[in-house]
Amino acid sequence: MKILVTGGSGFIGSHLCERLLAEGHVVINLDNFNDFYAPEIKWKNIANCLKNDSFHLVEGDIRDIELTDGIFQKEKIELVIHLAAMAGVRPSLDNPVYYSSVNINGTQNILENCRNYGVKRLIFASSSSVYGNNDKVPFSEADSVDHPISPYAATKKAGELLCHTYHHNFEMSIICLRFFTVYGARQRPDLAIHKFTRLLSEGKELPLFGNGSTSRDYTYIEDIIKGITGAIDFVKNNNIYEVINLGESQTITLLEMVKTLENEMRIKGHYKWLPAQPGDMEKTFADISKAKKMLGYVPKTEFSAGIREFLKWFNNNKMYNSEEL
Repeated sequence: MKILVTGGSGFIGSHLCERLLAEGHVVINLDNFNDFYAPEIKWKNIANCLKNDSFHLVEGDIRDIELTDGIFQKEKIELVIHLAAMAGVRPSLDNPVYYSSVNINGTQNILENCRNYGVKRLIFASSSSVYGNNDKVPFSEADSVDHPISPYAATKKAGELLCHTYHHNFEMSIICLRFFTVYGARQRPDLAIHKFTRLLSEGKELPLFGNGSTSRDYTYIEDIIKGITGAIDFVKNNNIYEVINLGESQTITLLEMVKTLENEMRIKGHYKWLPAQPGDMEKTFADISKAKKMLGYVPKTEFSAGIREFLKWFNNNKMYNSEEL
């Protein structure tokens, strides 16, 4: 199958491209290599993919109408996996207009190309952030998500609504996957596990926001990739619109995460306690019963085991883990 992956050079995208190539698909990766973090890291992420003749890289922006039209016209795409976005809750507070431009207008452009060129299958990367500070746990796809607490979360909710509109009006089959705090090899350097690992290794203070009780449903990258491939199989064979959680379905507090890193690295950290940050959720916790039923999704990586795998990658790739990058 010929698959367009937007944002295929990032953390999740590069793992997904490798898996799709291993399964024999032709992959077109549309990525603009922006400087949200060092482009060198993204080039490193796809180094193995670039050796594969079935991997086609297109450098460009998902908002570029002429560029995306040319891709769809040339490539005869059968499925789109739309991962590209401006990421990050806290940065979105500083530049909400830009986040809307990329995440909403860019998604609209990809959907419109699918409509124009008869692409009937799409998987959209949404986020657990759409749940906001929902009092009910675990978070279920049936819960209201009308109260996002960051611009980033609002753009992801908007993306889900656009996807539903195109499904309803243009007979597109779409699955929106809500990812819950993905970690593992190649994790973005700004995310907590990667950032704290680097600071611990350098003997620097760890900035901890709030009182350490905020919690996340950390989900290992290999489990997420299995969930996406399950969604590919499901969306191929069904005319649907579905929103589906992909998480681990357990929570780890901020302090528990730090202590796990300290134990595995055999380093005692020095903490700098800071006020809670606007836009940060108190907790994330996924109900994954729908993913199990529809996608056969069963996450298998226990948190400390996933951290050990991440640390192996970190120690073998230190040139890509500097604060300057």
